[in-house]
Amino acid sequence: MTKRPTFSPSLMCMDLMHASADVDILNQRADAYHVDLMDGHFAPNITMSPDWVKALNAHGSLPMDIHMMVTTPTQWIELLAENGATWISPHAETINSNAFRIMNQVESLGMKTGVVLNPSTPLVWVEHYLERIDLLTFMTVDVGFAGQPFIPQVLPKVRAAVEFRERHGLNYTIQIDGSCNKRTYRQLWEAGADRFIVGTSGLWSQDADLNRAYDLMLEDFSQVTGHVFA
Repeated sequence: MTKRPTFSPSLMCMDLMHASADVDILNQRADAYHVDLMDGHFAPNITMSPDWVKALNAHGSLPMDIHMMVTTPTQWIELLAENGATWISPHAETINSNAFRIMNQVESLGMKTGVVLNPSTPLVWVEHYLERIDLLTFMTVDVGFAGQPFIPQVLPKVRAAVEFRERHGLNYTIQIDGSCNKRTYRQLWEAGADRFIVGTSGLWSQDADLNRAYDLMLEDFSQVTGHVFA
């Protein structure tokens, strides 16, 4: 069976003044929501909050991946579970001293485990616990802000993660965060990515009508990869 790409809109890129209307549309179109939680320390920005996750849980109908760009993930995990998070995805750079304890906590609260790698962080940092991971995210831009240029040096890591998954019989989803658009879809898809986090360049800037923008995003993907959406 042909693999189907999945898409997770990055909600930090939406016009927050129109958030409710956009969520209504994306409930019918997207596969998941990508929610960026930043503390202003690990990443030089502050975006969405646990209260935003709670509001989204009440209004949205899709699973939520919480990208934890924070220095101390443990202080947020329980609250995010209470507020409806699906995946908890902290950065390897922040959890490698207690990764197994954090994954145990995430699973005990009924959520799925994720981990995120910055562009300069090697895959070997997480190989010893990939068997515990549901969602593996590769940053193809540096953390903190939307609209940054794609870093192609990440592609060999994506291919290595695919090979590692096949060799060890694992099932984690490989997700790409950063500059997913018409210029990068083909090389990311051919490298083995499963899910694409679409933000400013891939989705939100396509058209003022979000339904039309989503159609254009899918057309872009089909045009450069040859994948046909049913």
